[in-house]
Amino acid sequence: QVQLVESGGGLVQAGGSLRLSCAGSGRTFSLYGMGWFRQAPGKERDFVTAISASGASTRYADSVKGRFTISRDNAKNTVHLQMNTLKPEDTAVYYCAAMNLAWTINVGDRRIYYYWGQGTQVTVSS
Repeated sequence: QVQLVESGGGLVQAGGSLRLSCAGSGRTFSLYGMGWFRQAPGKERDFVTAISASGASTRYADSVKGRFTISRDNAKNTVHLQMNTLKPEDTAVYYCAAMNLAWTINVGDRRIYYYWGQGTQVTVSS
């Protein structure tokens, strides 16, 4: 069992930056690939980015490529999402999630994520 708690959300102006953190519990944290998803009001939960268990592999949605960076510190059971050059369309609730495996080609598929955090709100004003 892995429990995930996100933090770092808030209100920021367009062009600004935020850093989200996801703290995981459990000794098996380092075995799982991790991902970030986001959900805007009235929309589906969309894939943002993912990182492999070792941290060697990452993938980004086209909409955030070049602006967002995912990283992890397995010694501290944490995953971070650095978000730069934020846009109003980045406004959403951001969720951290853990896969049931180390890595896969299908990291954008929500069904491979067994554990989810409660989400943190990110609001970008224009």
